[in-house]
Parts: sequence; C-alpha cells; structure tokens
Amino acid sequence: MLGFIALALVMASCCSKNETPNTVTMNTTMEDLLTRRSIRSYTDEMPPMEVIEEICKAGTYAPTGMNKQSPIIIAVTNREVRDRLSRLNASVFGKDNDMDPFYGAPVVLVVLADRNTSFTWMEDGSLVMGNLLNAAHAKGLGSCWIHRAKEVFEMEEGKAILAELGIEGDYVGIGNCILGYVKGDYPEARPRKENYVYWIK
Repeated sequence: MLGFIALALVMASCCSKNETPNTVTMNTTMEDLLTRRSIRSYTDEMPPMEVIEEICKAGTYAPTGMNKQSPIIIAVTNREVRDRLSRLNASVFGKDNDMDPFYGAPVVLVVLADRNTSFTWMEDGSLVMGNLLNAAHAKGLGSCWIHRAKEVFEMEEGKAILAELGIEGDYVGIGNCILGYVKGDYPEARPRKENYVYWIK
C-alpha cells in the first residue's frame, strides 16, 4: 500500500493538471528525439552491462518488413575485439592503425541483416540502428552511426568473426552503433534546412 501511495505521489509530482502519465512519456520521447546528437569523443569508462542490454533490447523492437526480423546485433564490449573491428574499419579507407574510427567509444553494436530473410533487409537494419541511437541517448549515453560495416564483414577476417559466433546466413553489415560516456561538451544542434517538410493538405 505504501509503495502504491509513493508511486502515486511521484506521478502527481511529474504531471501538471493537464498532463497524464502518457503525455509525460510522450514529451520525454520527443525531447530525446530532438536532443540526440552524434558524439565523436568518449571517455574510457564502460557503461553498466544492464544499460547496454536495455539499448540492445530497444534495437530488437524496431519495426521490420512483415516482422521477418532480418537484422542481428553483435554487441561488442571486449576490448580486443573492439580494437580488431576498429583496425578493420580504418583499413577500408586506407587509414593506419593509429586512427580509431570509433572515437574511443568502449562499446560497438554492429548491426547486420540477412538479405535472404526479407527484401526490406536494409531498411530493417537501418531502423534497428535508429532505435539503438535513440535508446542510447535516452539512457544518458553518447552514440554515433559509423559506416563501413558492410565492407568489414565482406573481408575474410570479418567473416571469421561471424563464423566464430556461429552466425550463418547471407548477412550484410548495416552499421556500427558506438556507445559510451560523452567526453567534453555536448554538441549543439545544427539548423535544420529549409523546405525539409512539404505539406499536402
């Protein structure tokens, strides 16, 4: 009973007379969507595993064509494997081993999609990436979409990583969602371009 009363008091304190709990949730969601930025500088601190798991779970709830769920997520928290992926990623565009395309982020969530599962595999994987990015921000972490997952997992070393995990199928790399705590100032939003939305009323 006391727990119920405490919950009621918390909800009452966060809602104005005209706001319901659902309205507050929607406002929070919109705030997260409007304030997320791509982060390119991270501390070395590893986020709690339960937070990473929640972010991955959000990714699994992204919509997919006919609910075929063509994507998979490889959640990399192992430093050795993370650095291995970083080196492969840098090699795609001819950078040396001193260059880190993951900007120091300690976590890499690689999204791939099986092109034989659904004809919307690319769109499916992109929606998973979007969920991961937004969920990371909602949990207080920085994130950024890093490209070249496709090229990395076309390499023999990339294919070997999938084989080591027992992953079978015609998987194509969609993107790398890097995660971590933001180092330095949080970026300001850049102005939105004119004529972003065209209305037909």
